[in-house]
Amino acid sequence: MEYELINPLVSEIKGILDTSRQNVAKAVNNELLVAYWKIGEIIVRYEQNDKVRAAYGDKTLKAISKELTCELGKGFSVSNLQFMRRFYQQYQIQQTASVKLSWSHYCELLSISDENKRSFYEKEAINSNWSVRELKRQIDTSLYERLLLSKGDFNKEQVLALATNGVEISEPVDIIKDPYVFEFLGIPENKPVMEDDLEKALVEQIEKFLLELGRGFMFVGTQQRVTINNTHYYADMVFYNKPLKSYVIIELKTTKLMPEAVGQLNMYLNYYENEVNDEGDNKPIGIILCTDKDALTAEYALGGLSSNIFASKYTYYIPQKEQLIAEVEKVINRWHEENDDK
Repeated sequence: MEYELINPLVSEIKGILDTSRQNVAKAVNNELLVAYWKIGEIIVRYEQNDKVRAAYGDKTLKAISKELTCELGKGFSVSNLQFMRRFYQQYQIQQTASVKLSWSHYCELLSISDENKRSFYEKEAINSNWSVRELKRQIDTSLYERLLLSKGDFNKEQVLALATNGVEISEPVDIIKDPYVFEFLGIPENKPVMEDDLEKALVEQIEKFLLELGRGFMFVGTQQRVTINNTHYYADMVFYNKPLKSYVIIELKTTKLMPEAVGQLNMYLNYYENEVNDEGDNKPIGIILCTDKDALTAEYALGGLSSNIFASKYTYYIPQKEQLIAEVEKVINRWHEENDDK
């Protein structure tokens, strides 16, 4: 009896302390961001007041770093002071930097020179509540470039929209990536993998898989039974996307895209729409994850069917950033050439 009385009391006290600690951590983070912004402003002002000082900027930072480290301890390395300077330069209106992100987040963001790309990752880190590790992973796997390339013949307006708002999920195509990156599975690039083993590996790493899928995904289960005319079929993986209010059925293929996979997935989508959907749910979405696809096969296989079926490649290794960046620049340049001629 005594335990039953004490246990809720302890839980309430723990809740108060947890909330208090979170508030303290937020306050400390806010003050740190303000302090580092002001330090960056002082460094820039000091350098701009004298051309000689600007020419010897890095030497000056070394001297400042040495002095501050002696007097105040860690946290004032040359690289950190450089980030503070860059922090002020990129966010000259202090309020434009979000207090929802930590200084470690901003150190990752400030390493990105392209303003549109940096803005995208900042918005997504806030919208998706990414940890620093998750932010770094998304940058390392070139999420920004993959999302743009998934849109096909995108244009400059789409680039700016992505930079300004992050990922806006309003229609099924907004949740699609190409390729998906499963480097977290640790599977060698050329190792043959059975579909069951791939499914099992993704379930074991479900949190990382959900991060790769994107915002708003909730895991429903694997091998979800679909019964039609007393015949049982099984959908590989089923999720629910909250922003779209749609079930998302994923079929895993360890081969290239085959037309029969599209027909099977279309059957699953029709079943879910008629038998599983609740009132308020939108049409289900189907994604075939395959090792490869060619444009012609995809066009003929998907043509005439629901626009809610997509085919994307996946890879077990992180794609080369330079290659993806070059592909994005190629599409943007082509768009500029076409519009300049008009």
